Amino acid sequence: MNHHRYFKYTQGLGLIFFTVWGNSSFAADTAQHALPHISADAPLFSAQKTLDYIPKAIDATPTLLPAQSDHAIVPSTEQTKNNTWIDRKQQNIRQWADRTSGKIDQWFGETNPKDPASATLRLILDNEWDEHTGYEIKPRIRGKINLPTLEHKFSVVFGDDSLDDEIRDSAVITNSNPANTEDKKLDTKRTREDNSSLALRWSNMSKKLPFETDADLGIRSGNDIYLRLKAAKEWKIPNDFSFLAEQIYRYGSDSENYFRTNLELTHARPEQAFFANQLNLVVADAQDDDLIWENRTFREHQFFKGNRFNYGLYTGGQYDDNKLRLNSWGPFVSWRQPLWREWFFVQGDLHYLNDDREDYSHYVQTALRLEALF
Repeated sequence: MNHHRYFKYTQGLGLIFFTVWGNSSFAADTAQHALPHISADAPLFSAQKTLDYIPKAIDATPTLLPAQSDHAIVPSTEQTKNNTWIDRKQQNIRQWADRTSGKIDQWFGETNPKDPASATLRLILDNEWDEHTGYEIKPRIRGKINLPTLEHKFSVVFGDDSLDDEIRDSAVITNSNPANTEDKKLDTKRTREDNSSLALRWSNMSKKLPFETDADLGIRSGNDIYLRLKAAKEWKIPNDFSFLAEQIYRYGSDSENYFRTNLELTHARPEQAFFANQLNLVVADAQDDDLIWENRTFREHQFFKGNRFNYGLYTGGQYDDNKLRLNSWGPFVSWRQPLWREWFFVQGDLHYLNDDREDYSHYVQTALRLEALF
């Protein structure tokens, strides 16, 4: 695989997005001084005008859906912590996680009672089904232990590290590590390997850097010692737009090179449903194609606190042998909400996609996620 080609491609793509969408006014001012022969009608200057058609189209589209709301439909965790056996167990796990993080924090020096260590934990049960691959159940765990003694720059992360590769607030449930065997509903070996990641994370290593950073050093999949670097930045653009870019690089002793680029363009007005486009690109030694890409264009609503309802269009494909290919496309819809408790969520996704490579015409794919937060 030609890694130089990938770096050149992502650098060029990022420059286009950052310059034209992320900061078009700055680019225009710079171009006017450095390139006075460029007219105001050039594409660089009309980029923001092009984006302005999006809110105009949204405003012109009628909707029968309810208005946005942040009204809570379930009681708070503080109100329910002693109600039932399950509530008490949830509370006990939270307290145990915080106590454990406090003990780990003590390893690195004297702790501050006013700034104690803390931990977050996600327990996830993903269920997926379609007529071609059948049913798969995938337990997932992801946790983080914050260590304030180390100036809030270091933390311990563990569990399924692929959850951290997803773009922030991903529109749908994703599974970058499907089961290795088609005849098993639960691939216990794959589940064990995917959830065995453990790393020390160094965040925001320098205030001089213009973006957020994470650097992980750890082990995954049992014996894959790895280094992972992540950089992210969000730009505010006129007319209620924002642009997010995330770049991830990981090198593992077994998995070797892995590159992922996440890009998101969002139009969001206060107390209104927002419109977004999420694009990700993946290059990895472990995959056969030179590059895999996925894009989701969607509208998202929130009808009550913790709710998320979105619908849109998916496209995805590969870049291989100097050919860019659209392999799959179709509509999708997703619904997420808290169920019974503030800390327990259910999410359901419905897709209607094709797969040209496998010669599958459009078919239904479903996914159901149960998630508990501690």
